[in-house]
Amino acid sequence: MADAANNANEEARVSPAAEANRDDLEFLRDAARTIPPLLLKDLLSNGVCTQCIFRLFNLHEQISSRPSLGTPNLRAILHELTEHEEDGANSSVEETEEDFKVCRVCVGILQFVYNDDKGMLVKKDHATHFAAAIGDVIKKEGYQLDSFALEVSLPLIIVENEQAVWLYMTKKYGSEVREKYASESMAVKDFLKLSVINPIEKLLDAKSNEGSFRIRLTYTQSNASAKEKPFNESNECYKRRKVDEIGSIKNIGGLHKDERHNGMDSLTFPIEKVNQCCSLSFQCCKTPIYIGGRYLKYSRNVSQSRWIIDDERMGEASVEEIIGGHVLPICRGDIYKFHAAGREDIDVRMLGTGRPFLVEIQNARQSPSDVLIKDIEMKINSLESKLVRVKNLKFLGSQGWDLMREGEAEKQKQYAALVWISRPLTDDDTHALLSLKEMQILQKTPVRVLHRRSPLEREKTIHWMRIERIAGSSHYFLLQLCTQAGTYIKEFVHGDLGRTHPSVGSILGCRAEIVQLDVTDVKMDCFQE
Repeated sequence: MADAANNANEEARVSPAAEANRDDLEFLRDAARTIPPLLLKDLLSNGVCTQCIFRLFNLHEQISSRPSLGTPNLRAILHELTEHEEDGANSSVEETEEDFKVCRVCVGILQFVYNDDKGMLVKKDHATHFAAAIGDVIKKEGYQLDSFALEVSLPLIIVENEQAVWLYMTKKYGSEVREKYASESMAVKDFLKLSVINPIEKLLDAKSNEGSFRIRLTYTQSNASAKEKPFNESNECYKRRKVDEIGSIKNIGGLHKDERHNGMDSLTFPIEKVNQCCSLSFQCCKTPIYIGGRYLKYSRNVSQSRWIIDDERMGEASVEEIIGGHVLPICRGDIYKFHAAGREDIDVRMLGTGRPFLVEIQNARQSPSDVLIKDIEMKINSLESKLVRVKNLKFLGSQGWDLMREGEAEKQKQYAALVWISRPLTDDDTHALLSLKEMQILQKTPVRVLHRRSPLEREKTIHWMRIERIAGSSHYFLLQLCTQAGTYIKEFVHGDLGRTHPSVGSILGCRAEIVQLDVTDVKMDCFQE
């Protein structure tokens, strides 16, 4: 009596999870009863997985909404229905490791079986476990994200297999099969995404959309996989047969196991057995983020970007390395790229308001907060070398490049140049230069950069010029000028053997050279206070 009471109590204490699982199985059992019995038995006996059967007969939503149900449960439901059809029994089939076979249609993809990047066989029980494997990769990398996009790449054979199965069912059971089911059935790629997206969302606490973070699943055929037999009209088993000779079968859902039509049993399944599943590689990548601001360069021995000639560094450092080397570790990205609104020569200082720049971080694991951004700015500006300083540093997400390009063609630059001329400066010279406003010049690519730039002729504008005399020296003066972006200033002064015209030298009628040059302002709206 005591044992009976204990058993009754045990039955009463069925967990909510077990109860829900039982309800899900009953729901799927009812759904599976809508599949024509002969078709169901045919596909099962020919090695088509339960997931493919459900999706082929438009039951993808019913199964994908229950991602924690394992393949053995699903297969037991379908076997139970086929056995009930044959024997009138309601028995279940327990699938063992020995019973498991790779699906001939999806090649194991919807069974969540694959070879990893080390060639090891991996088998997940259901969609939730498969999603967990994806989530583990992302968490291990330490990504910060609130949304993601899932991308799936499949080998072409998956599409070919699907087409072969539909043609086989059409020939064997009539065109009504295709008309009733094919138009609404879901492709393998879409079914896989539908099955795993919800579990991934829960694991990562992130939404699936066209976000900046991308998860890519790339399936490829293993070399050891069995070769597929193409399914076409020339196959021996289909010679001299046409669909209309076999005849169309009415009321497919009501077919009985004994109902056969002329030649049906002679039709063979068009896809050979699969010996090995696909290989799968996971790739996680975040679209680039941008940290932007303005930089000032105080040294005449610092290049803008890293400059190496014949394995020898030119200059003592670069703006790119100083700034990028501080930004990359904070964002925990793979690499960085440095972009600036124009460039200055290594011997030209960048003063005044500074030059706008972007640091592009590839595959950043962390999007830095405003506090971290200010910390980066402070560390760069506190360097003992005092070579470079930054200002207005800010996080720009993925819109940074658009901001940099905004108004790029119209930007202006101001310079201060110490100029030497071959004769004493006169008042007429000063007046001649001051009177020139919005002057158009033509510049051929300078001789000094012809080895790396296309030989073009460019029209540029000199907006205005000002002159300051230097006390005690009649051959030197300070030239301040505002020009269109992209103007070669050194060449505008000395003329570059006539390749820039007019030039300061040609206007004054003498030799003119720049002794020192500084950029004092780059007028662009981006990265201002």
